[in-house]
Amino acid sequence: MSYDHILTDDEKRELLRIARATLREFLYSGRVPPGKPHRASLVAEAGAFVTLHKRGELRGCIGTQQEDRPLYKVIQEMAVAAASRDPRFPPVGDAEMDDLSIEISVLGERRPLEDPTQIEVGKHGLVIAARGRRGLLLPQVAAERDWDAETFLAHVCQKAGLPEDTWRSEDAEVETFIAQVFSEKSHPAKPVG
Repeated sequence: MSYDHILTDDEKRELLRIARATLREFLYSGRVPPGKPHRASLVAEAGAFVTLHKRGELRGCIGTQQEDRPLYKVIQEMAVAAASRDPRFPPVGDAEMDDLSIEISVLGERRPLEDPTQIEVGKHGLVIAARGRRGLLLPQVAAERDWDAETFLAHVCQKAGLPEDTWRSEDAEVETFIAQVFSEKSHPAKPVG
């Protein structure tokens, strides 16, 4: 199963609002707020990543490919994880909240990669599984760094802790996926009133 619903702008804003409210509550009290979204589409099961930026610099990014929980709950869990469990950064402090911007990537269906020329940089994300390791890079990573397809493949191998050319190996499973990527910058909250 995959999340194939195309999110509307209002649904994207609601997920961003949920992520921000969750972060605020978690950083203040250590708890995740209860609640349910206003739209039934946000209760469907999906995989997603939440990326935090602080003044334009990466501050945390964690996600899951598993599609076993409602999307809004995944967003809550990944927002907390990005703020508190990304091993590359110390936990986010309460004082940083107003300096954070949130980006969400809702993952679509994964498909086996037959040929590297199928990769559309900026559109496709990559997953590799080989030798008991897995790595994933979101579509926006290659576009932000101006990588070509082969450079993208090399970096997803590195992300998995594998040699750069592992994607060429017979025992490597490489998949592409498309993600719906949006942020508070692309979808600012609507003014109240």
